[in-house]
Amino acid sequence: MQRTLAFCSTVLYRRFTAYTTQRLQALGLHFGSLFPLIYVGKHPGCTQAQLTAQLGLDWGHSQRTVARLVEEGFLLREKAGRAYRLELSARGRQAFAVSHQVFFDWDEAALAGLSPEEQEQLLSLLAKAVQKEAETPCTSASAVPSTTAG
Repeated sequence: MQRTLAFCSTVLYRRFTAYTTQRLQALGLHFGSLFPLIYVGKHPGCTQAQLTAQLGLDWGHSQRTVARLVEEGFLLREKAGRAYRLELSARGRQAFAVSHQVFFDWDEAALAGLSPEEQEQLLSLLAKAVQKEAETPCTSASAVPSTTAG
């Protein structure tokens, strides 16, 4: 098969999904819970509308995911005026730490065959491509959640 960015990114995405799913199953989480959990961990007190908009989720999917995370004890959902605010529970904080770390662990494993200079070059070029893609009117950078600390 001819090498293309689409092919390589699809292969890497599938590998990342499999790796992450394996790590999250130990906590009782699903891959679909990963980004909402990380978002709430980075934005404590956010509303579900904010989470839904920033992650580019369908409202129904967001509702089901948040309800499941609350039911399973990862999130707390508290009424504040007319909105509900989302916070991590103690179990959610533990899951957040693992979920956040999985990105760094996978990068280390996936990039192990590259020198530090090659890793930096690859990540720099991919960041440039991602930035260019975000500037294209038909795409939405807000649908791509950040995994870095902040």
